[in-house]
Amino acid sequence: MPKPHVASWYADTANPSRERPALDGDLSADVCVVGAGYTGLVTAIELAQRGHSVVVLEAERVGWGASGRNGGQIVTGFNKPVSTIAGWMGDKDARLLWDLSEEAKTILSGLVETHKIDCDLRWGYLLAALKPRHMAELRDYQAELEGLGYDKTRMVDREEVRSMVDTPAYLGGLYDAGSGQLHPLNYALGLADAAEKLGVRIFEGTRVTGIDTGPSPSATTATGTVRARFLVLAGNAYLGKLVPSIQSRIMPVATYMIGTEVLGENRAKSLLPADIAIADINFVLNYYRRSKDHRFLFGGGVSYSGLDRPDLKRVLRGTMLKYFPQLKDVAIDYVWGGHVAITLNRTPHLGRLSPTTYFAHGYSGHGVALTAVCGRLLAEVITGQADRFDVFAKLPHAPFPGPGPLKTPALVLGMLWYRLRDLL
Repeated sequence: MPKPHVASWYADTANPSRERPALDGDLSADVCVVGAGYTGLVTAIELAQRGHSVVVLEAERVGWGASGRNGGQIVTGFNKPVSTIAGWMGDKDARLLWDLSEEAKTILSGLVETHKIDCDLRWGYLLAALKPRHMAELRDYQAELEGLGYDKTRMVDREEVRSMVDTPAYLGGLYDAGSGQLHPLNYALGLADAAEKLGVRIFEGTRVTGIDTGPSPSATTATGTVRARFLVLAGNAYLGKLVPSIQSRIMPVATYMIGTEVLGENRAKSLLPADIAIADINFVLNYYRRSKDHRFLFGGGVSYSGLDRPDLKRVLRGTMLKYFPQLKDVAIDYVWGGHVAITLNRTPHLGRLSPTTYFAHGYSGHGVALTAVCGRLLAEVITGQADRFDVFAKLPHAPFPGPGPLKTPALVLGMLWYRLRDLL
């Protein structure tokens, strides 16, 4: 039996969704997709629209991993400046990647509109500055965006920020009308419904235990095998040790959220009058928004060790109260977490294991949007249009340092430096 979705505000407010059967026996299809998160589901939709038969195998439930637990924030661009990417790949390829990141948001909004996905999609976003250095960084970032022709941002001062969010913590920020928010689990469930209406077969509770990446690829489970012409691996942080050759290029990182009790419409609006999503720009950042039922959803803190803190609720609440002491009388109804996959250079990792087997993962905090375009690129390369996929696959991805059991401690030590930089 598949595990239920992790207890969260998202799970408690999820749209109705039927339980799908596990694979029972052997099947064949044009394409077999491993993982029913955003990447796998968008890939399946794009392929089905092109006339391909698709089977999706999910170890738990649709959207069970990061796709159903994340902060729900749709963020412009990548986790690295385009200028940095240009230093790796040249201006032409970096410009194409920027254009693809903008296409991602168009694909996402088109999926929501076309398939009538009820996921509270809203636009408007603030990158908030806690110190003068942050303001300088945001001005540089805005200048780069303007140089790319992106005209949806504007710098805001302390007074205007205070009209958007009721905290004195920020010196100012960068408002982005082209970033936004949604209910992540409902978006995933809506993608699954859309895929099935196009003929995609989705099996839940069906963990893939082995793959064949040869000329006639296949995915093997405890209850059957799917044979296909192409195989797509879309497990992200939950792919585990299925493919050791790419496992070292990503690191599962735990991230956490809390949800308050219902604040009431007036109090929720006074806290966040602009009803936008907000994040600061610390390396270990805090992010938050208000919910449709007038709660405050606050995310922050990460664990690179793979171990959750036993006092997680208290710690997250304490962080929230540093910025919003007026919430000291408010109870916390929800606390949850999950794993996202990061890469060493903080850009998505796409590639081929063989001429018949492709993968995409490691979105490094920008997966809500970028999974949409990566799903399209996977569909393109499978149908013989490899140009755009190949540019994305050129992003340089080194393995995380440290062999075997030393890999995680090495990352923890590296991240400690960034935590200290945030504090200082």
